[in-house]
Amino acid sequence: MKRVFHLCMLTAAAGLWSCSGTQQTTAPKGKVSIIPMPASISEKSDSFLLDKQTVIVANNESDKKTAALFNAWLKELTGYELDIKDQGDKNAILLHTGNDTTNVEGYTLNADHNNVTINGNSSAGTFYGVQTLIQLLPVEKAHAMYIPGVSITDAPRFAYRGLHLDACRHFFSVDFVKKYIDLLAMHKMNTFHWHLTDDQGWRIEIKKYPRLQEIASKRKETMAGRYDDNKYDGKPYGGYYTQEQVKEVVQYAADHFVTVIPEIEMPGHALAALAAFPNLGCTGGPYETGTHWGVYDDVFCAGNDSVFLFLQDVLDEVLPLFPSKYIHIGGDECPKVRWEKCPKCQARMKKEGLKDEHALQSYFIQRMEKYLNSKGRQIIGWDEILEGGLAPNATVMSWRGIEGGITAAQQKHDVIMTPGEFCYFDHYQSKSPNEPLAIGGFLPVNKVYSYEPVPAELNSDQAKYIKGAQANLWSEYIGNNDYMEYMVYPRASALAEVLWSPKDKRNYDNFIDRLKVHVKRLDLKKVNYAKHVFAVTGAVTDNGKGGVQVELGCKLDGGKIFFTSDSTAPTPQATPYTQPVQISHAGTIRAQAFADGKPFGNEFSQTFIFHKGMAKKVTLTNAADKSHSPASTFTLVNGVVGNASYNDGEWFGFKGVNMEAVVALDSIQDIQQVGINTINAKGDWIYPPKQVVFSVSDDGKIYKEVYKQTAFAQEGINKVRGKLQQVRGRFVKVQMQNFGKIPAGAPAGAGNPAWLFADEFIIE
Repeated sequence: MKRVFHLCMLTAAAGLWSCSGTQQTTAPKGKVSIIPMPASISEKSDSFLLDKQTVIVANNESDKKTAALFNAWLKELTGYELDIKDQGDKNAILLHTGNDTTNVEGYTLNADHNNVTINGNSSAGTFYGVQTLIQLLPVEKAHAMYIPGVSITDAPRFAYRGLHLDACRHFFSVDFVKKYIDLLAMHKMNTFHWHLTDDQGWRIEIKKYPRLQEIASKRKETMAGRYDDNKYDGKPYGGYYTQEQVKEVVQYAADHFVTVIPEIEMPGHALAALAAFPNLGCTGGPYETGTHWGVYDDVFCAGNDSVFLFLQDVLDEVLPLFPSKYIHIGGDECPKVRWEKCPKCQARMKKEGLKDEHALQSYFIQRMEKYLNSKGRQIIGWDEILEGGLAPNATVMSWRGIEGGITAAQQKHDVIMTPGEFCYFDHYQSKSPNEPLAIGGFLPVNKVYSYEPVPAELNSDQAKYIKGAQANLWSEYIGNNDYMEYMVYPRASALAEVLWSPKDKRNYDNFIDRLKVHVKRLDLKKVNYAKHVFAVTGAVTDNGKGGVQVELGCKLDGGKIFFTSDSTAPTPQATPYTQPVQISHAGTIRAQAFADGKPFGNEFSQTFIFHKGMAKKVTLTNAADKSHSPASTFTLVNGVVGNASYNDGEWFGFKGVNMEAVVALDSIQDIQQVGINTINAKGDWIYPPKQVVFSVSDDGKIYKEVYKQTAFAQEGINKVRGKLQQVRGRFVKVQMQNFGKIPAGAPAGAGNPAWLFADEFIIE
């Protein structure tokens, strides 16, 4: 009787009672929730009871470290740790590590009423099996718990699964970096890209050059607010990692089977180093560590041998700290304006027979690559290293879209995909006006999850060179730990599944269901994750009746949506959402999810303009470039004005070609105004049109010009508007002439095709 009483106490404490009050003796089937989704998983009818008597069997030092990491998690839930033993075969978690080199990160996991057995193809595979085991545990605290009976066979789809951290624009402590790595490993990611040098700060100790710590690691102030505001906080800022701290981080990462790849920027993004050593620049200075964001013209002098000796000395201290095969050398955003006027650089070009400054950059990269190759290392560089000729053994990180990755793979170079559209987590993840400041763009969780790293343009042999992908976290606007976590999760959870799980196993709705459990694990790790994915989402769609509607949705279990159409804040007393909201006038739709009468997550807010052309048929003569092409031409007349960051899915981008569109109204009507929006952002190769011409026709064949504009001076969005008098017609045409080639002397991209952006074709 006493034994039965203790069993009841145990199961009650573990929360193992059904809603009917009867004792539940197994874990409920169908409740397995693992991110990333395993390659193969089947559930069984039985389960394993974990309690204080359970032991972990591990017979090598690596597996014992992994067992200790499991115990650390278990202690948070149960208050105790399990004994780690060399042998055991009952009531045990058995860790076995083999030597299967076909897929070193693979593992199998079998759980039944007797034991949990994890067989790793290597110690890394065993580690990932334990990460899966952690996710089989309940997320509620208890003294004992059931692990569901499962049979799992798992291995990653991609070998490189990475997260990046920019410690230069803002500095992050060693403790935070460890937590960052811990979370990375929890999601079965295996690479930490640590950005350590840039214009705004040099963050790694180099003992031979103490001025890097004394001068280059500090700046006199930091930008405050938006870049365009050009305001500063007036406060000195600095920080760097000692070599001992770097060793500590690298070892911590190794214990979590994470490789740390350092980035030492060259030849651009070098202003902090030049502030300490002005002789390394083309002009000799004086220089100061960068205080504003963006790209600086002052870079390492490619004609000065002292630069190469300095960088070799730096790398000689960096290499012993990082055992990684790869060293990232940057290679991006290097203006050539100083090189064009520098006698040393021009002499170098003449001596080496280099045709232009792009070839000079290639010379710089290849020279440093040869040095690193001599030390047994390989380089990774951003896709600009393709310009002027790719270094022989280089791996390319494709960030300016996917084109660089395609080109590199076709040349049989390894590629890490990290296109801004899908992998830049410094972009906004919500359109809410309450969202904290970010660099721009719009990248919600569902878009991250939709990413396919292997471009369709590659054949099967070329696709083998796509080694994986990485999310980048540039920290211009991310100044503290909480905000960094907010920007990373749960977007990194989505990318982790993209990179680990089989392509045919991915399902967004299923992922969201699992994420509802997974965020409770993030709660246990005290992660300040964003909750947008469970808040209200809205899609602007064609209602099929010649109008525009907003379809609202919410993934929050038990949540209800309320909305307003008069720009006022939604409350539980507002209109409940039951069907798509029809847009019948200009204004703002605002919607909020409420659970138990309390708001959950950020609200949805979308402002509309209203005009005659909304939802009418649009014909484009030239297709937009695929990297900036909304799903339908409906977007050009949906009443939504694209944002100034041109990455919200509203803008049509035309690379080197003209834009021409025709809107067909329902009938011949009076037309009092025509308009369209375009962008002037020359630093990003986006140029205003040479001219915009509007024409009107009754029959769609014979057009009469009604308005022309040739000046677009405003930086950012230019609203082209033409007031008309006594104009009637049914068909309205807009023709936007592309600027053509980017002119010589431009900050970047000279000679490349200019982009032309267009959004919202207005007819009133």
